[in-house]
Amino acid sequence: METKQLGNTGVSVSAIGLGGMPMSIYDRPPESQSISGIHRALALGITFIDTADSYCKDESDKHHNERLIHKAIASYKGDVSQVIVATKGGLMRPDGSWTRNGNPEHLRQTIRESFAALGGEKPIDLWQYHSPDTDYTIKESLTPAKEAVAEGLIRFVGVSNFSVEQIKQAQDVVDIVSVQNQYSPWERQPEIDGVLQYCEQEKLTFLPWSPFGGMRRHQSLPDIQAIAQLAQEKGVSLYCIVLAWLRSKSPCILPIPGASKSSSIEDSVRAVDVKLSPAEVQKIDQATS
Repeated sequence: METKQLGNTGVSVSAIGLGGMPMSIYDRPPESQSISGIHRALALGITFIDTADSYCKDESDKHHNERLIHKAIASYKGDVSQVIVATKGGLMRPDGSWTRNGNPEHLRQTIRESFAALGGEKPIDLWQYHSPDTDYTIKESLTPAKEAVAEGLIRFVGVSNFSVEQIKQAQDVVDIVSVQNQYSPWERQPEIDGVLQYCEQEKLTFLPWSPFGGMRRHQSLPDIQAIAQLAQEKGVSLYCIVLAWLRSKSPCILPIPGASKSSSIEDSVRAVDVKLSPAEVQKIDQATS
């Protein structure tokens, strides 16, 4: 598996990660299937797994995905010493909806709960503030993360759904190593708002969420001729082409496609070997703009 550095940390992670969300929300698969999928990802060399305290059905189910991932890693027979689990805090799931909560007291509590859910034996590898809450300053909301780093509960800190200005404010509070924003062929805001360029400049890892554009785009992928044609020419899936497109956009990008089946994870890993020329990237840009 190709690797890349996580931000400026000196820590190497796999060039393709695994998003855990589909294993814990809505129509979640059986736990045994999810654990088998995570084990397959580890066997294929994936060493970066993305989760969140809010990857669950509702508030009564909080931290489900973190506990699941810890259980899978703890039961894996191979070497897991290089595996990095990135979690997030700051979103709530009342009745299954998504709401922001940047209250420092809530974040102090959920950081400790995430620490426990992920095993409670070593610092959280990467904790990310899930989405800025306008009821609190970024300094107020990130101070608990800074405190947790000092306490040994968190190793590295990142942010999610942040603008360039908000990233700069976060960097004034605590060292930031990653940014997780929405990015896909249909959602190219990071190219426009300067976030991708800023991540390159600051050597921050950019983690694109919803790389396949959500359910509606996901289902219409076969109808996009440019993507379908490239997939056929290169003998790979449509999803491999999209992941290769993301990787071609910047060396700081680390895709984290969500999956719950071993077959999907195996397919995502193949994207590491798919190379797109500038002309092919442009063809996709034009077809999805």
